[in-house]
Amino acid sequence: MKLTLQSILHLVVWTIVCGMIYPLVMTLVCQGLFRGRAEGSLVYQNGNLVGSEFMAQQFQGDKYFWPRPSANTYGSSPSGIVASSGSNLGPTSAQLQTNVNTNLASLRTAHHLAADAPVPSDLVFASASGLDPEISPEAARFQIARVAAARKMTVDEVTALVEKHLKPSQWGFLGEPRVNVLLLNLDLDAAK
Repeated sequence: MKLTLQSILHLVVWTIVCGMIYPLVMTLVCQGLFRGRAEGSLVYQNGNLVGSEFMAQQFQGDKYFWPRPSANTYGSSPSGIVASSGSNLGPTSAQLQTNVNTNLASLRTAHHLAADAPVPSDLVFASASGLDPEISPEAARFQIARVAAARKMTVDEVTALVEKHLKPSQWGFLGEPRVNVLLLNLDLDAAK
């Protein structure tokens, strides 16, 4: 009986410590030190919530930089919430091949390129999460001429905005350089 009571006491104590006190302390610390990140790195424009730095959004039209393709349809659920998931299509999947060919054809058409012109891979293949908010610098530079022409801006003006939003590898060695599509497009809207 003594061991049973000790076990129950341990369960209660560690449930309170690990299930209540620790999460509360960590929440308070994070809210105090990293408020923006703790709340999801939300992005506001003119006082209105427009998104999160960590979630891709669908941008359509030649005036905007496009994110990576997604296995999910952005904003397709009634609640507006999009599940993060990949397509789970394997390398031998006919559907994956069809998706890639469709993405390639769309990009080449939108950019007035030849049918065999190279295209940055991250604009053709969906990310693992399906909601990757960033593209490679090459993918951003690939789109500069289209965006500049649609906005009647110079290529140099748009290039300067892309370079302004270029994030290097974290701490100089983790990950790859990248460009956040949402932040870049919001800057584009503010510029013109």
